[in-house]
Amino acid sequence: MSGTTLVSGGAGFIGSHVVDALIAAGRTVRVLDVLLPTAHGGSPPWLNPAADFVRGDVRDPDVMERALAGVDAVCHQASMVGLGVDMRDVADYVAHNDVGTASLLRAMATRRFRGRLVLASSMVVYGEGRYQCVGHGLVRPGPREPSALAAGRFEPACPVCGAALASEAIPEDAPLDPRNVYAATKVHQEHLCASFSRECAVPVTTLRYHNVYGPRMPANTPYAGVASIFRSALAAGRPPRIFEDGKQLRDFVHVNDVARANLLALSSTEPVPGAYNIASGDPHTVGEMAATLAAACDGPQPIVTGAYRLGDVRHVFASPLRAGVALDFSASISFQDGMRAFAESSGGRDILSTRAG
Repeated sequence: MSGTTLVSGGAGFIGSHVVDALIAAGRTVRVLDVLLPTAHGGSPPWLNPAADFVRGDVRDPDVMERALAGVDAVCHQASMVGLGVDMRDVADYVAHNDVGTASLLRAMATRRFRGRLVLASSMVVYGEGRYQCVGHGLVRPGPREPSALAAGRFEPACPVCGAALASEAIPEDAPLDPRNVYAATKVHQEHLCASFSRECAVPVTTLRYHNVYGPRMPANTPYAGVASIFRSALAAGRPPRIFEDGKQLRDFVHVNDVARANLLALSSTEPVPGAYNIASGDPHTVGEMAATLAAACDGPQPIVTGAYRLGDVRHVFASPLRAGVALDFSASISFQDGMRAFAESSGGRDILSTRAG
């Protein structure tokens, strides 16, 4: 591909790493970002000077006219992320994620865009992960009951017999079952892009990120990820405070690996349509993650609080095998190395990259 790649949300945590990877690979890149105050305290210092920067909102047709000029690939990273604070966030999530995506697709259709589109999605689209019951095989637990959570019963039970379940890696063809507002908007983004793909004959590669962490991760906001919240606590000399019992399983994947997955999807000889889990393939508990960060910081040991959030799910992790076959993707940064580097990083500085150089 010889034209320009547009990265929406390219000043953000993941988007800026995608921009860096594309520029390092010799691509011409344009960044579109509205620089939301909830995510940015101004213009971030890591904005790559080799990229053309357009400050504006994907919902503004005039902005999109400029942003899409000469573009033959779009990497849609712009999104309001996290569980939010409460249901008063719902309109903001829908406005930024759903209306924003619809506006981008409208602008692409108006220009008769015929390149390729990569969508940043999330493992949250699955809701709860994949579970097996000894007696009933593969089952899908319903939403967890507040009374059970309040009593400290965090593990989902078989919806048929009530027996304990075994969690396993969730595949891309699992039913989508969003359990919070953010998750619902990510499902809608996928559906909107699928409709656009059918109507306009544009191939869409959907990358379902698992728990991404690394340098430039938002900190000290209601929308920060759990790894960033724990790191901020440790930097302030406070112990990380863990919800539930800390045994929730997640797949923590480093942002450098996520950026490389985007590069592979954008630079493959032929488009690779479909949805792909972008994960390390090495799940760990939230408690392990907190303890690893605390050890790397020589900080106080985590505290397990037993608190919970209704929008959370218990276990969700995946295998990256399908992405390995289609995109030649596999994670290269181990959990221990990545968490240690994240604990030591400062602002936009990437300890892993520094060491590698």
